[in-house]
Amino acid sequence: MMASPPNAAGILTDRIGKRNFEALANYIYAYAGIRMPPSKQTMLEGRLRRRQRAIGAPTLDDYCDYLFQDNNLEEEAEYLINAVTTNKTDFFREPYHFDYLRSTALPALIEAGTTSIRVWSVACSSGAEPYTIAMVIDDVMTGRFAASYRILATDLDTQVLEIARAGIYPTDFVEPVPALLRQRYLMPSCDPDRHEVRVVPALRRSISFARLNLMDEKYPVGEPMHLVFCRNVLIYFDKEAQLRVVSQIVDRMAPGGLLFLGHSETIAGHELPLVQVANTIFRRS
Repeated sequence: MMASPPNAAGILTDRIGKRNFEALANYIYAYAGIRMPPSKQTMLEGRLRRRQRAIGAPTLDDYCDYLFQDNNLEEEAEYLINAVTTNKTDFFREPYHFDYLRSTALPALIEAGTTSIRVWSVACSSGAEPYTIAMVIDDVMTGRFAASYRILATDLDTQVLEIARAGIYPTDFVEPVPALLRQRYLMPSCDPDRHEVRVVPALRRSISFARLNLMDEKYPVGEPMHLVFCRNVLIYFDKEAQLRVVSQIVDRMAPGGLLFLGHSETIAGHELPLVQVANTIFRRS
């Protein structure tokens, strides 16, 4: 296929054709449950240009031909999905959830005699959420309670999972972490010019990172979870997919376990064994 011609201003244009965009949108929805309406075409084109260049395709439509006509979709799927996922994350994002974790959720688990607390960060992105959870739990438990904890952190995007495993972040990215917790759980780089910190080894060891597609039929996450953070991911799914995802998550929760959703998310209208106990926080019955 020839490269796209210049427009009237002499600027090279490169757009995905209608048929290829529809094929991409259908595949992304079937694979990851992410809707890709025509209004997101420009965004999709921008995100796919790196993969287009990586395989040497002259145009975006050539990249699509590489996927669909040359039967490379299975091999390219991981890179394609990495390109279209959204990975907005921050330490202590929606801080009232962590206030509730510290003041209410953890004391209740300890009072109930829980000796091994299991936590799941469902869409962990580059790791800020699970490391925040670990900081709060470790700070509450250390020197006061004998209970242990383990955190499973999952995401669809393999690139952000590698960042999360390393636990290395720019100094300005960890500014939301309270000063005492920064001092305890974050190590500055030996080279001050790098302006980076790394999560301490003990905290990194408390978290297991794994790839998980929420569109899969089963979630192999091990023993039932006491605390599940599924925040700001349901907004990317339609109502049918939301119900499927939350139903599967609830099935992996221990009785009395807590589910934390994002501030703009709701499960209203879905018949689920959940009771709201606080804003966007639900207990499994």
